[in-house]
Amino acid sequence: MREEAMIEKIRAGNPAGLEALMDRYFPYVSAVVWHILRSAMPVEDGEEIISDVFLAAWGRPEALRPGSVKAWLGAVARNKAKNRLRQVSQTLPLEEDALELPGPDDPPGEYERAVERQQVRRAVDTLPGPDREIFLRHYYYAQTVQEIARCMHINESTIKTRLRRGRMKLKDILTREGFLYEA
Repeated sequence: MREEAMIEKIRAGNPAGLEALMDRYFPYVSAVVWHILRSAMPVEDGEEIISDVFLAAWGRPEALRPGSVKAWLGAVARNKAKNRLRQVSQTLPLEEDALELPGPDDPPGEYERAVERQQVRRAVDTLPGPDREIFLRHYYYAQTVQEIARCMHINESTIKTRLRRGRMKLKDILTREGFLYEA
């Protein structure tokens, strides 16, 4: 079914339009949501977020425009996933399984990537509490400087300074341990 037809059916309240929308875009919306959530939440929570994205399309059919449905669904999926991550916890831990090394049945190169993740996690763990939280919020949970400043009640320029200081410290640690090389 063409996008125009799906949108017309949704606007008319015909569930067949929503079903066709889900058939076409479910894999895309799932990929967007799980890229953000990673393993930070149970599968059921991710599935709920994905359902909420399609319910938003059903509830706001006027927002759907032919040719931009995929982009709209992607934006809604990103926002809903990020919002759910923010609701889950005030302190944002890094993935616990980042320290687990892969076994012999895992794809080639996975061991090296796991070792790198382990080293980065150790380096991030050396940051002082508030700096670590700012770093994780920005780079791991994709929060903007403005969002972090609002949530943590800290000035935006302070957030930027702490992010820069954190990057420099991580670069120094990873360079000393041989995971980065000075150019």
